[in-house]
Amino acid sequence: MMLMIARSMAFGFLFLAGTLSAQESPSFPQPTTEHQWLERFSGTWTTSCSAKMGPDQPAQECKGTLTSKMVGGFWLINETKGEWSGMPMIGIQTIGYDKDKEKYVGTWVDSATSFMWKYEGSVDKGKTTLTLEADGPNFFALGKMAKFQDIYEFKSDNEIAMTSQMQSDDGKWIIFMSGTATRSN
Repeated sequence: MMLMIARSMAFGFLFLAGTLSAQESPSFPQPTTEHQWLERFSGTWTTSCSAKMGPDQPAQECKGTLTSKMVGGFWLINETKGEWSGMPMIGIQTIGYDKDKEKYVGTWVDSATSFMWKYEGSVDKGKTTLTLEADGPNFFALGKMAKFQDIYEFKSDNEIAMTSQMQSDDGKWIIFMSGTATRSN
């Protein structure tokens, strides 16, 4: 009798195991064409920028590197290293695509401030320019917030024009940083 019970249990386990393995494992999402567009950034870039941190401030030149890599086909990680006003600076940017929002999303943190920028944006119809928008601390009026845009325009596969601008109280956009990234590998 014990043998018969043991055989029945063994048969039951085998049947259950066969049934479970016959079921398909869950499918994971795949990167979309919007995610694939971000792959254009992948690589190492040499950057050269001019930035103005106030209406009466002189422009400051900064040079550095931008190292970009994709994570899992969904996220772009940009690491910026350079020197700003004689001080070393590091910035980390994430950019992905949110299918539900139908927008590019991301973050920016750096070694110069404690503020985390949160982006939403889009790519133009020509598929050359990514514009990311965020709210952040107003550089020209301490204690106030303002709207910002970071704009990346691919002039070619090896050159990106970069612009950062802030919206003033009267609605005009003020460019406070512009420069280029040139692919070095």
